[in-house]
Amino acid sequence: MSGPLQGIKVVEMTSVVLGPWACQMLADMGADVVKIEQPRGDSNRSLGAANNPGMAALYLTCNRNKRSIVLDLRVAGARDALLALVKDADVFVHNNRPQVMTKLGLDYADLRKVNPRIIYCGAYGYSKKGPYGRLGALDDSIQAASGIAMLNEMVLGEPRYLPTVVADKTTAITVVYGVLAALFHRERTGEGQELEVPMFETMVNWVMAEHLWGMTFEPPKGKPGYTRLMSKDRKPYRTKDGYIAVLPYLDAHWVKFCQLTGHPQFIDDARFRTLADRVRNIDATNQTTAMIMAARTTAEWLQVLENSGIPHIVVNTLEGLAEDPHLKATGFWQSFDHPTEGRLRLPSFPVNFSATPASIRDPAPRLGEHTVELLHQAGLDEQAIAALTASGAAMTAEQAASSVGVGGD
Repeated sequence: MSGPLQGIKVVEMTSVVLGPWACQMLADMGADVVKIEQPRGDSNRSLGAANNPGMAALYLTCNRNKRSIVLDLRVAGARDALLALVKDADVFVHNNRPQVMTKLGLDYADLRKVNPRIIYCGAYGYSKKGPYGRLGALDDSIQAASGIAMLNEMVLGEPRYLPTVVADKTTAITVVYGVLAALFHRERTGEGQELEVPMFETMVNWVMAEHLWGMTFEPPKGKPGYTRLMSKDRKPYRTKDGYIAVLPYLDAHWVKFCQLTGHPQFIDDARFRTLADRVRNIDATNQTTAMIMAARTTAEWLQVLENSGIPHIVVNTLEGLAEDPHLKATGFWQSFDHPTEGRLRLPSFPVNFSATPASIRDPAPRLGEHTVELLHQAGLDEQAIAALTASGAAMTAEQAASSVGVGGD
């Protein structure tokens, strides 16, 4: 069986994580994704452990199920080749600043001339409608601009970035649902359109869903910041031999928790009687829970809390995720034999479709691996393709092999 996007063609001109990961999700769901790369390739080709130059870990985890073509848009003929690829495409995704795309002659108006039904998606730092619209951006700068770094300052005493590219990945997910909604609209009306998915606005929307808090009202009824999340004691609880995550959140959870742990005196404690009370006194709530959890081992608490309905779970390490029994049972981790990079461990697509399952069909491609194949499919003849590869406007895998760097940390 094929994924729900079988028959959809996506042309992407993206790099790093945001665009590649978004388009990988579309590819996992069955779309034919064509990855256009410049001669030196996606910058992630050189980041992380690697067996061969240009095929490093971060690239391999964001670019499966795609075909790679190298086009040097500085050379005559490359733009026309790109437009030929777009003529029968359903979606075009880029993560360049809009001014760059206009300069290249590849903005929405340009692509719409050759394909009026195209869904044109630009994902970049800031909306072109505002004064930040000409600024470049990466994950850290968006974490700073959107308030994420200062959330940590409110808790830890100094601004800190989260140790994950949360802005890139959240915006990537937003790209996917935006593209799917645009495809649904086109299915009903036949109308293509331009999508703008700015990282800054996406992450402010993400952060302030809960943290707008008192500023939800005009005039404000208090400060921003969801009280429960701002406690310095909100963290996994230490046990006698490790850590455990437990959250007796709802009133029924709290009552059961106090009963099971042998502390019924806290059920009617005025500080903890209701959810609103516990949130209002969140530091005391967390400190009391921490005191209780310190009395037994992690295994003992897992046994006590089993079947209680209280949310609780072990605290995994990154290494531990590879052996997590639930992930093993669901088949989340998949082994894939790459023709040049050996055996790889890859995470499955997280949505389980009953009729049209997503799948890992093809490994992440070598730089320029499908250049000739894709140009043929775009309608170019042998002579035209030979001219493009001779001029450097396009490159085959063999030509591109010397353009990428060696993988490192």
